[in-house]
Amino acid sequence: MNVLKSILVATILAISTSFYAQTADEIIDNYFENTGGKENWEKLEGLEMIGVMKMQNMEIPFEQVATKDGKQVVTIELQGSRMVWSAFDGETSWQRNQMTMEAEKSDNEATENMKKQTKDFPDPFLNYKEKGYTVELIGKETIDGTETFKIKITKDPILINGESKPNISHYYFDTENFVPIIVESEINEGPMKGQLVKSSLSDYQEVNGVYFPFTISNDFQTLGFKEIKLNPEIDASVFAFPEKAAETKKE
Repeated sequence: MNVLKSILVATILAISTSFYAQTADEIIDNYFENTGGKENWEKLEGLEMIGVMKMQNMEIPFEQVATKDGKQVVTIELQGSRMVWSAFDGETSWQRNQMTMEAEKSDNEATENMKKQTKDFPDPFLNYKEKGYTVELIGKETIDGTETFKIKITKDPILINGESKPNISHYYFDTENFVPIIVESEINEGPMKGQLVKSSLSDYQEVNGVYFPFTISNDFQTLGFKEIKLNPEIDASVFAFPEKAAETKKE
């Protein structure tokens, strides 16, 4: 009887695990179906997002570009000046020093973590198995009166102070529309490294057949997008580290 009981328990656990895995996939499939269809998402080669960042009583106009091959650049307008604030050309990651405003290359650890994040374009759930990611349905949870599915996504491990650490985020999908409305993730670098950030995603709008949240907010900042362009033409030089600025600094 004990052997039979063990077999039954193992069978039930296997069925339960399979059920939750299928349910997570169904939620993800519904998400892409409701936001334009998986085929349209897979056609995305690049995104340009134009908007305003609000933080510490400041409003900073910005443009952010991301491409399928991992390149990224953020351009801002600050005190009447327009400048590239940070960029990644696929190999070199850099950003401006907030005190000197000079361009500085990221350390090797931050650059390696950036390379791993490139697989998230245009969405970490798109073909997640091919990326080597795993997802798990944690259950249902009500947030501010809205019932959600809580899904855990585990991506490639990241480096923190030389050690490999799990890279886990939790997404809360609205059970009615099957779109994420909350994302919880840990900051991997910078002065707030290690802090858990809870971001709200709202104001979903259609752009050429694909839906995106036009407002993303957390305790530190709010991003309000005015326009999102799909597959924009991009000058590759915009991602490059400004060597002339570096030479001037050395002089």
